[in-house]
Amino acid sequence: MPATLYDLTIPAYLNALRALSGQLDKALAWGEKNGVGEQEFLVARLAPDMFPLATQVRFTCMQAIQAPARLGATGAPDPGDDATDASGLQGQIAAALAWLDALDPAALGDDPDRDVSFDLPNGMVFDMTAATYVRDWAQPQFYFHLVAAYAVMRHLGVPLGKPDYVSYMMQYLRPGTAPTA
Repeated sequence: MPATLYDLTIPAYLNALRALSGQLDKALAWGEKNGVGEQEFLVARLAPDMFPLATQVRFTCMQAIQAPARLGATGAPDPGDDATDASGLQGQIAAALAWLDALDPAALGDDPDRDVSFDLPNGMVFDMTAATYVRDWAQPQFYFHLVAAYAVMRHLGVPLGKPDYVSYMMQYLRPGTAPTA
């Protein structure tokens, strides 16, 4: 049976948002020990023309919410404005996780060829199928902001690695195959 639109989005969003929450916790704990304050994390950015961490986290949550909403899910939470503290960042993630976790797979529909249109604040309008929307817009946008948030934390010196980015993969690890050194 081919993967549904739900299968191609929601499980990945849940995994990634949970990993992002753990990365933020690790970053804040590291920051306490290394003199990097919560506010420094919130406003840090990779380049002057890029959004700060607080916006990257909000956009990650927004992308995870907008995709199923554009595909037919209702009752999406509003992530609001950029968080002003770590608790707010975690709250945005928690709200997105709770809504995504409660979604009925049928809410996203079962027709990958149906039309999906959306417009951007700058006036651009996109017309595509549900499947191309997921592949060409929803997934790349979500992962762009997720990776940007991760990269901001790394840029500040937080010792994050691939195990932090894909922490959910440990559930699939064959016993006895993890490196010991």
